[in-house]
Amino acid sequence: MAPTLFPMESKNSKTDSVRAAGAPQACKHLAEKKTMTNPTTVIEVYPDTTEVNDYYLWSIFNFVYLNFCCLGFIALAYSLKVRDKKLLNDLNGAVEDAKTARLFNITSSALAASCIILVFIFLRYPLTDY
Repeated sequence: MAPTLFPMESKNSKTDSVRAAGAPQACKHLAEKKTMTNPTTVIEVYPDTTEVNDYYLWSIFNFVYLNFCCLGFIALAYSLKVRDKKLLNDLNGAVEDAKTARLFNITSSALAASCIILVFIFLRYPLTDY
């Protein structure tokens, strides 16, 4: 007779009293040996793309108001590329394009602000007085 994985308990009360009086009985959970493989759970962790700033509003502002030599348009194009790469979970590409968009936004803002300051200076002190 082959050993069984789950032994059947007897219904006879005499054998139960003999088992109780005799040698200690093995626990039920030890008798039920189950083969359990180590389950592996795979959790895909995507990088947090909310940390990558796309400078979209700043690019829109530069494009509409301070579009100095089309730098605001270029910054807007890179800001849109950042949004696309964030949707594709390309974090490295999104960071690189965000740096480029920030560079164009800073350049466009600085050049436009310096031109506005020069206009006010020339309006206040015209060249005809010199």
